[in-house]
Amino acid sequence: MSSTTQSILSPTSLPLPSHTFSSRQTPQHPTIHKQTLKPPPPITTTTTTTTNPKSRHESKPTSSWIDKLRSQTRSGLFQEAIWTYIEMTTSGTPPDNFAFPAVLKSISALRDLNFGKQIHASVIKLGYHSSSVTVANTLLHMYGKCGDIGDVLQVFDRIPQRDQVSWNSMISALCKFEEWESTLESFLLMQSEHVEPSSFTLVSVALACSHLNRHDGLLLGKQVHGYSLRKGDEKTFTNNALMAMYAKLGRVDYSKSVFEQFENRDMVSWNTIISSLTQNDRFVEALILFRLMVLEGIKPDGVTFASVLPACSHLELLGIGKEIHAYTLRNDDIIANSFVGSALVDMYCNCGQVKSGRQVFDGVSEQRIGLWNAMIAGYAQKGFDEEALRLFIEMEVVAGLNSNPTTMASVLPAWVRCDSFSKKEGIHGYVVKRGFEKDRYVQNALMDMYSRVGKLDISMKIFKSMEVRDLVSWNTMITGYVISGRHNDALLLIHEMQRVREAKDGSNDDHEEKEKVVYRPNTITLMTILPSCAALAALAKGKEIHAYAIRNALASDVAVGSALVDMYAKCGCLSLSRRVFNEMPKTNIITWNVLIMAYGMHGQGEEALELFKKMLTKGDVKGEVVKPNEVTFIAIFAACSHSRMVSQGLDLFNRMKADYGIEPTPDHYACIVDLLGRAGQLDEAYELITSMPSGSDRSGAWSSLLGSCRIHKNVKLGEIAAENLFHLEPNVASHYVLLSNIYSSAGLWEKAKEVRKTMKETGIKKEPGCSWIEFNDEVHKFTAGDLSHPQSEQLHEFFERLSERMKKEGYVPDTSCVLHNIDEEEKEYLLCGHSEKLAIAFGILNTPPGTTIRVAKNLRVCNDCHVATKFISKIVKRDIIVRDVKRFHHFREGSCSCGDYW
Repeated sequence: MSSTTQSILSPTSLPLPSHTFSSRQTPQHPTIHKQTLKPPPPITTTTTTTTNPKSRHESKPTSSWIDKLRSQTRSGLFQEAIWTYIEMTTSGTPPDNFAFPAVLKSISALRDLNFGKQIHASVIKLGYHSSSVTVANTLLHMYGKCGDIGDVLQVFDRIPQRDQVSWNSMISALCKFEEWESTLESFLLMQSEHVEPSSFTLVSVALACSHLNRHDGLLLGKQVHGYSLRKGDEKTFTNNALMAMYAKLGRVDYSKSVFEQFENRDMVSWNTIISSLTQNDRFVEALILFRLMVLEGIKPDGVTFASVLPACSHLELLGIGKEIHAYTLRNDDIIANSFVGSALVDMYCNCGQVKSGRQVFDGVSEQRIGLWNAMIAGYAQKGFDEEALRLFIEMEVVAGLNSNPTTMASVLPAWVRCDSFSKKEGIHGYVVKRGFEKDRYVQNALMDMYSRVGKLDISMKIFKSMEVRDLVSWNTMITGYVISGRHNDALLLIHEMQRVREAKDGSNDDHEEKEKVVYRPNTITLMTILPSCAALAALAKGKEIHAYAIRNALASDVAVGSALVDMYAKCGCLSLSRRVFNEMPKTNIITWNVLIMAYGMHGQGEEALELFKKMLTKGDVKGEVVKPNEVTFIAIFAACSHSRMVSQGLDLFNRMKADYGIEPTPDHYACIVDLLGRAGQLDEAYELITSMPSGSDRSGAWSSLLGSCRIHKNVKLGEIAAENLFHLEPNVASHYVLLSNIYSSAGLWEKAKEVRKTMKETGIKKEPGCSWIEFNDEVHKFTAGDLSHPQSEQLHEFFERLSERMKKEGYVPDTSCVLHNIDEEEKEYLLCGHSEKLAIAFGILNTPPGTTIRVAKNLRVCNDCHVATKFISKIVKRDIIVRDVKRFHHFREGSCSCGDYW
């Protein structure tokens, strides 16, 4: 912020419009006699009634009328002042240059334009419009308050000798009507007429600068600031305006600098800087300044609390939020404030106290639309979808309030998730009917809705049609790709997001250097895209994102840190996953669950169990104990299952309710069935399913049992499990595939064929086996028997040669994995085309010797591929890491980390 600028807003600083104020048409006001004035409804006055009011009026001197008029106007008795004016004129006392300003101020306060025009006619008739600049200025002020910009300009152009007040009134009116460039034009003309700007002028000009595009606004705003410094303007309201200007233009540090450099700070000063910090996500600083404000003896008001409570909400500081709530309860005016109520509702809901938020909502007497929106959003964000929808209906039907775009953006997620509405797209029609379809926030919510109902093409259509996209728009579209499993598209979109330059806020400014923005990923972007890196085992891309997070101070965010822990673990780098975990400044239950799950997926059940114990005793980096939740036990049971830790898993399952207060859910039962079944205890697993509480969803448990029957080739129990699954989930392809596999493994080809026939007749399609491998910042995808890859022919030839070497080392193809009744030679050929083998071959051919090969697969690794990969790792002397749908396999020198137990 430089104060050395030589001239303020020189004529070259801003292009002037082709017109000037002097070209305005002069208004033709009709002459209106005093007798046509209609008095307002009867009011109570302080005058004493006499039997002869006319004689009293005639004897009353003009100065008495003027004194009374002025006194009533200063006291806010505007109706009484107008009545006094009428009494004065009807008594025969003509108004003068002292009476007109007083009555015009009262008219301005009452916004009575028609009466103001009648007074204007009297002013013209008596000639004061040209003889008294004070009267002309109050007319200007009156039209600025009650009329339109045309009225203001016409009055201004007729003032023969304009003074500083004239210009200030004119500039203030232009601001009111949001004529920002005309405001700056008039400021230039003011200086050209050698009228010196005052503090009031600078306040209006600063406001105008704040509404320009960021480039021009900052350029001109700094000149205004420099001018105020040269003139020694240290008035509080000037500094407040400069702070607000800088904050609006995205320079909150400048606002803070102005705040710190003047002493006469008032309530507006504190509220402005606290609000600026909060709106720019600098929540800790906002709370620190709020504390300093209280320590300096400044009593917070409703604006203060409405500004600081969002900081408590985002930081989830429930304790401080409750302290503020307690303070507001002692002040009836504050607790009744709808804006404070909205901020309290948001704070409680964001901190997980939805019931408390509803209590605040019910206790606010003035329930404006913002309060309803806060409560609806609170319900929706915390998954209380039916409550959100009921409140939405109550708002429109019972309270009679019309929803706005914020309402729709809040209620749409609840609408999507709520099972009561089968046709989700119906809400789109309502949005169009209300005229909100072009609102950016509503468009973002609609994109999310269509992504979640599987109509990603409509989401992309909305995305491409948006006139203005913000970071939320990009994040929403990236999320849509991720939840739809289109991970490559998600990675491509994040690249495009950082490359595309868009006009900020859809500005249609003709300025040559129209402001453009390049959207940079934030914490939401990173925690959204990292699962795509994990799904594709795109380690290089994940490391690139990690580096970006470190450079931009985002890696310390607990959500980003948790996503990084998960990404490294799922890319096969358990040591890096643990390192990220250890370096996180803050962890939560999600972080612990991710790490426990990671160790379990890598077959390190003992380490997972140790982590669980550490979480219960030492907890996070501050030594605070972290309480396990339902997901924690799913993670630890899975770890026990993959490491043959049957007794430890059963012990925890039996104690989880008594020791940890967590009631076993169907997912927990499914995990224990998998634990027992994987270990070959199929009868015990079956008994556990039959002992589940009545009414429980047993689909997960039956699915676990069916998978175990596939491993142990148990046809009888496999048929029982499949029969139950066909009843519960008749359209899930994996159930039919597993049963077919069981039959094929047992040589029951006719039964296997019958299952496949049923799938064909009902239109159920098997998910094709796919494998991914990252190379040169690109993810290569292979499917079984793939011939579409550019190197397909080379890969098949290479693997055939490799198979010959493997056979010499003792490899015998496990043809039981081929689920068709064909001859052995054909079976061996089909085995060579399995997707993970092609991906491994691609890695060997395209990476330097000794490089670790990392492959991800969407299905379980078959027995033959598992055996073959052990031989490959020994022959080519490579570490090969394969992640299938269940766990990791680390192949090295002819052995696998799973110990052939998977």
